[in-house]
Amino acid sequence: MQRIAVIGGGITGITSAYALAKRGYEVTVFEKHRYAAMETSFANGGQLSASNAEVWNHWPTVIKGLRWMLRNDAPLLVNPRPSWHKLSWFGEFIAAIPKYAANTTETARLAIAAREHLFQWAKDEQIDFDLKQKGILHIYRDKAGYDHAAKVSQLLSQGGLERQPVTPEEMRAIEPTLAGNYYGGFFTESDATGDIHKFTHGLAQAAERRGVTLKYGHSVQDIGADEQHAWITASLEGEADGEPVRETFDSVVVCAGVGSRALAAKLGDRVNIYPVKGYSITVQLDDAASQQAAPTVSLLDDETKLVTSRLGDERFRIAGTAEFNGFNRDIRDNRIRPLIRWVEECFPGVSTRRVIPWAGLRPMLPNMLPKVGPGKLPTVFYNTGHGHLGWTLSAITADMLADAVEAKNAQSDRSTQPLA
Repeated sequence: MQRIAVIGGGITGITSAYALAKRGYEVTVFEKHRYAAMETSFANGGQLSASNAEVWNHWPTVIKGLRWMLRNDAPLLVNPRPSWHKLSWFGEFIAAIPKYAANTTETARLAIAAREHLFQWAKDEQIDFDLKQKGILHIYRDKAGYDHAAKVSQLLSQGGLERQPVTPEEMRAIEPTLAGNYYGGFFTESDATGDIHKFTHGLAQAAERRGVTLKYGHSVQDIGADEQHAWITASLEGEADGEPVRETFDSVVVCAGVGSRALAAKLGDRVNIYPVKGYSITVQLDDAASQQAAPTVSLLDDETKLVTSRLGDERFRIAGTAEFNGFNRDIRDNRIRPLIRWVEECFPGVSTRRVIPWAGLRPMLPNMLPKVGPGKLPTVFYNTGHGHLGWTLSAITADMLADAVEAKNAQSDRSTQPLA
């Protein structure tokens, strides 16, 4: 049985470990936190959204970003301080603009395929994660935004997604609690929402039942690989006197989110992930009036770049914005206030007396597609760089990763067979 190390206990690391364990591999996960899904997979927008597959490599997005640079509360914010990492990332981002349509369609195709895997895994392992299969409603306040969405719908349709245009009256029928005036919307009935942290925790327990070793609290100090093996040196977090321990594996899979770039460099690969900070608030629906006034259908407001999900009866999650500010994890009030104001404007009956803010760093590659598959060395693999669609794509990319490992092993077996 081949021994495989997975670095990272977020949604991509845990789904990768689970998919590999189902194929019969002996898997060990290294995660620096005491639990799974404690960083970017902790409190995201909650959407499983093929309808949000549009990549950002589009000139209108670039122009909006330039206009927003002087607004601290803008949906997209770029720290103007230059760095080689940021400049190289944006250079590749611009270079990927000609692939905007093809990459949007491919992302939609992957998202649709991912649904079947994720829902089946949750059913097989009896994971409760506040799943709501009530669709996602995209809302537009003006004709320009709506017309652009109509063009995006054509690209999504090429990927196999059905997204229906809806009138303001139909929008109110879909989600009666939504206040405000709108030009129109698009509704994707097949999309869903849930709690990513609860799902990842449940799948981690399922992976452990299938024989996966979960090394929580283990920080990777060094990593290396050659043609035959990979090795990891890790130490237990919080034990100052603890000696780092080196272990050898047949292969390693890097699923380390924004840390993947540095690890890849040590393994001889270039994976140009940039950390793009997103914010969320979780509104605690403590009273019956707020529970009645909060939406049950998930929303995506394209103008403000905010998404919502209803998590059970007592939580309402609002998330969004994109901040290019390096590895800064600070939760800034001027980024949280617009999310609270949006709730008060769109759902005035919801009390915002108790709101929990959060921020996480999305691992984003310049072309907005994840890196899944082998590195330069036959013992190194990647499943990382999913950006704002980590949960949406996680199940299919984990399966693709397992396919890549099996294909590499089959190739290795053939090369070692004696000639007839």
